[in-house]
Amino acid sequence: MEQVAFIEMKAGTAEEYHFLERLEQDYNSLLPERILEALEASAHTLSGYKVNRLEHALQAAARAEADGADEEMIVGALIHDLGDSLAPYNHSQYAASIIRPYVRNEVTWILHHHGLFQNFYYAHHYGGDRNERDRYKGHPYYQSCVDFCERWDQSSFDPEYPTPALSHFAPMVHRIFSRTAFDPQVIGREYPLD
Repeated sequence: MEQVAFIEMKAGTAEEYHFLERLEQDYNSLLPERILEALEASAHTLSGYKVNRLEHALQAAARAEADGADEEMIVGALIHDLGDSLAPYNHSQYAASIIRPYVRNEVTWILHHHGLFQNFYYAHHYGGDRNERDRYKGHPYYQSCVDFCERWDQSSFDPEYPTPALSHFAPMVHRIFSRTAFDPQVIGREYPLD
């Protein structure tokens, strides 16, 4: 079979759905490569900063690695702004949804909320509430998100920072995004994202 016969999903047969499942598994096995390609493409988005988006991502990941973060958090730092071009008003949630099936909930929560937590550094310049993040003060991952933003995100716009190439992080991306999706041994206990 090269293609299913149905034109409505409800008309599909078990054989057709098993065929599609095999194709999907093959396609999904290439997810790490697509993540790396998307990171490469981020070098050509959003100007005005002293570094491009790829350099920012690489710096954030390098800072996480230098601080002794584990691979899940390093890869989280690497992809945290991956949604900037396609989801400019909810890029944090976009990045969190990409990594969620493969990492512990803490990493997902941090990526989901980092945009709001980053407001601490500039929202007051636009008349916004820089302390809006404080509504999450009782959350178990609040301080981790504060630290993520302070140590790795807001500080990663320095063209002089020694930053490794994407190839340095590629093996980590492959290991994280080749995991079994939603493995309870990895993602752990659920905390609501909001």
